[in-house]
Order: sequence, then C-alpha cells, then structure tokens
Amino acid sequence: MLRLGSRTFTDDQMLVMAIVNRTPDSFYDRGATWEEERALDRVHQVVAEGADIVDIGGVKAAPGEEIPVAEEIRRVAGFVAKVRDAYPDIVISVDTWRAEVGREVCQAGADLLNDAWGGYDPALAEVAAEFDVGLVCTHTGGVRPRTRPHRVHYDDVVQSAIRDTVALAERAVALGVDRSRILIDPAHDFGKTTRHSLEVTRRLNEMTATGWPVLVSLSNKDFVGETLDLPVEERLVGTLAATAVCAWHGARVYRVHQVVETRQVLDMVSSIKGLRAPSRAVRGLA
Repeated sequence: MLRLGSRTFTDDQMLVMAIVNRTPDSFYDRGATWEEERALDRVHQVVAEGADIVDIGGVKAAPGEEIPVAEEIRRVAGFVAKVRDAYPDIVISVDTWRAEVGREVCQAGADLLNDAWGGYDPALAEVAAEFDVGLVCTHTGGVRPRTRPHRVHYDDVVQSAIRDTVALAERAVALGVDRSRILIDPAHDFGKTTRHSLEVTRRLNEMTATGWPVLVSLSNKDFVGETLDLPVEERLVGTLAATAVCAWHGARVYRVHQVVETRQVLDMVSSIKGLRAPSRAVRGLA
C-alpha cells in the first residue's frame, strides 16, 4: 500500500505524476509555465486529464544559472499553496534537493518531496519525517546536483541503483518517515549514460522486486533521444515504449509531460497483465 497525502493507493494502481515547471529554462517546455497564470492553467489541464500527482519544480536539472535557495522558495512555495487551495485532494509533489525548500513547501501543503539528487542534502529526509510527508529516494551515482555525467562507470548499474536507493529509503524510515510514503527511483539519465538507462529499464523488475514502490522519470529524456537519434520534441513514442516496459516490470509512478498518452499506455499494460478489465468488451459477443 502506498500512501501519499490523504490518499491511499493499492499495489496494482499505476499513477501518473504530471510535471509543472516553475522555471524559465526547462529542457522540454522551455519556460512555457514560468508565469504563474500559465503554470496554474497547466495544473488545471493535467488534473482534468487524470493526473494523480502534480510535481512542481523551481530549478531545472541541467547545468545553468545558479538559483539561490530564496529564489527557489519564491518560485514554488506560494504556488504550492495556490494549488492546494484549488485542489484539496490532489497529491502535490515538489522536485527539490534542498531541505530549506522542503520545509517551506511542506508548510504550504506539499505531500511528497521528490529528491531527484539522491540525498545530496541529507536533512531533506528529516524534513519529510517532521511533516509526515512522502519522499522519493533516487540513484545518481553520487554526482552533484545539476551536473552531467562524464565517463561514469558502474560494475553493475542496476545493483548500484538498488543498493543506494534502498539505503536511502531505510535511512528515511529510521528518521521517522512512514514506510508507506517512500518511493525509490533509478533516475534515468541522472549519473548515467544512455546504455546505463537502457539497462535500468530492461532490468527494472529487479528494483520492483525489492518491495519498495518504484517511480520512473522517463519523459522525453536524453536516453530516448540518443537511442532513436531524435530531438526533444520528437521523443514521445520512444518515451511511451519505455513506459510500457517499466509498467510491465511493475513500476508504480510515472513522472511525465504527456498525461493522456501515458495513462492510455498504463491502462493497456494493466489490462494485458490482467489487472484491469477492458473498458468495453463486446467484440465477437453480439
């Protein structure tokens, strides 16, 4: 059982986490939701499309201009409060690695801290415990936030991902984070080459076998682009193929830009696995 905010999700539910960037320079939408009104429009859209979680970020993952803590808080905390007022029951996640930011957004109503940089600030887990919110524990191979991998090497990238994320999850439990509120994430692209990300996808069943719910963030990433030799705006089909593989292997949460297409893939895989009945099944019966 996975508990996020006030909601409880059964083990056979696959959840869509919609990305809302409060940044002027994000790699995919290039600042389309930088202005608050447009960001709120994006929230309204993804909720209407059926997103289970809204993931709000104030700093892009790629290298770039240094964003001070105070500026990140300015970008996200007040916005979280507005989303909470508009949607009392939606699960609100915030993508941050900083404990100071985590504290402010939890006070504003966030339910989940998406620590995309693998416990770089160990105090973030303490904030999750203090506010009884969820935590995403990721594998980055120890790289610093907002840096790109360079000739990174693993003896076994999947075992490294399992070892590090489970250790972070167990540490969080020891600090007081509710076990049912923790997810682990292999973190495609982060601290990885394209071949590493493909291997993690191929062997994702080894991560789901740990018993921890697995989150994957695949949407339009470089490993898709390099695999298919496509620019960022043409990576949807490749993203959905990777999504289907991860769904077959049992991933629980999918952080995405395209909600509708992702939900259709997840529903189809769930029905093939026998976990979801077809919406309509009259062919050959009339």
